Amino acid sequence: MKFIVDKSFFEKVDNACFGVIIARNIDNTKPNSAIQEMLKNEVNEVAEKYKDVKVKELPEIVLYREAFKKVDINQNKFMCSIEALVSRTVKSQFVPNINTLVDLGNALSLKYNVPLGVHDIDKFAGDIELRFANENDTFIPFGSQEYDNPPAGELVYVSGNEVKTRKWAWRQGEKSKIDENIKNAFIPLDGFIENKEKILELQKEFVKILTEMGATCEVGFVDKDNNVFEF
Repeated sequence: MKFIVDKSFFEKVDNACFGVIIARNIDNTKPNSAIQEMLKNEVNEVAEKYKDVKVKELPEIVLYREAFKKVDINQNKFMCSIEALVSRTVKSQFVPNINTLVDLGNALSLKYNVPLGVHDIDKFAGDIELRFANENDTFIPFGSQEYDNPPAGELVYVSGNEVKTRKWAWRQGEKSKIDENIKNAFIPLDGFIENKEKILELQKEFVKILTEMGATCEVGFVDKDNNVFEF
């Protein structure tokens, strides 16, 4: 199986890069108090740190807003997931516990100001790609049973013709939600050359914690010079 980033994407966003984590033999069936506490601490820290600033003007967030613009995504209407997460955290000072893997992803995303996805490999229809959508691609929004397919040309994470995330790093769909049954995960960390060190630090910490939880991990890195990672 492969993670493939369309070369035409790099023609528009040549500074983009992706950390990749493949985690196998995950046990997501039980709550983890340490990770719940980690998420709580990150929420409190972010809420305090950014209480008097405009989230969309943070340098770390501006990177994603500028990149969204390059691929014709309205960054005001469709915020990158990290901007949305930080904004909600500052406003409500709360991020709910979902399950261990989702909580860990949210905690580390807040800690590093980096968007990431968690996808169940066993639900893939083939390779996982970041590419521009075509007329055969399908998507069901989170919490819905009705299709809301992306228009051709929209940047999506997709396996086969099943879209996992619309508008690059905006929002995952109903068929992508993570529950306690997940065993094997594909975790992309979306970033740029400008925050590459953060991507690598996040990748390292995520793998360390997953390994401590009993998972087996492998890592990869994708950029314009190496647009495919095989796992």
